[in-house]
Amino acid sequence: MSAFPVYRWRLAPEGLATFRQLRAMGLRPGGQPVVAQLERPRRRREPLVAYLYRVDTAKPVRPMTPAKRAALERANAARRVCPECGQDAGYRIPVSLGMCTPCAYPDAA
Repeated sequence: MSAFPVYRWRLAPEGLATFRQLRAMGLRPGGQPVVAQLERPRRRREPLVAYLYRVDTAKPVRPMTPAKRAALERANAARRVCPECGQDAGYRIPVSLGMCTPCAYPDAA
C-alpha cells in the first residue's frame, strides 16, 4: 500500500505531471517529493507505475553550460571505443556485448 494517492491511467488531476511531462515543459521536480502515483494496467502482469509531481512547484531546467556539454561529449565518445580492439566503433557499444560487434562475433564476417 502506498502512502500517497494512486490514480488510474489518464485519470490524474490537473496540476500533476510525470517526470517526462515536466521535462517536456522545460521543468524539473526540483527536490519536491512525489505527491501521487499513476498506474497503467497490463494483462497478466503488474501495472506500470509512474510518479507524479506538482507542476506549480516545479523549477525550470538548468541550462547546459559549455563545461557540461564538453563532459557529455567526452563521455559519449568513451562509450564508442571498443575495450577489446581499441577502435572507435562508430556507434555506442552495447552493454550486453561489452565490445564492438566484430569483436563479439569474429566468425560472422
